Amino acid sequence: MRKTFQLQVEGKQPDRVLDAVKHEIRKYIKRERWRELPAGADFWDFDCGFGLARDTAAPSHLGNLIAQIDEAAKSGANSFYVELLAKPGKRKPRDPGQAPEPDILDA
Repeated sequence: MRKTFQLQVEGKQPDRVLDAVKHEIRKYIKRERWRELPAGADFWDFDCGFGLARDTAAPSHLGNLIAQIDEAAKSGANSFYVELLAKPGKRKPRDPGQAPEPDILDA
């Protein structure tokens, strides 16, 4: 997905437009994760980019994407550019000497 989203649409509330944009991005991610994985892949990973314009888009982490969208909306931006490209990912095996992370719920 490579798309420029408009935040200021005439006749629509900006908060509802922002919610619709976030919903569309989450829906795209969910749809891509349900695709069949190629042989040897464990999960779908995403290369993300975010910027106020296509030319100024910088690499970003998927977990920070919604926060960056909220920040752009609070700053009064009229639009922003999002780039999400799905790629197959392979998990790294855990080092045998490394103890697993303690579960917060067990404490």
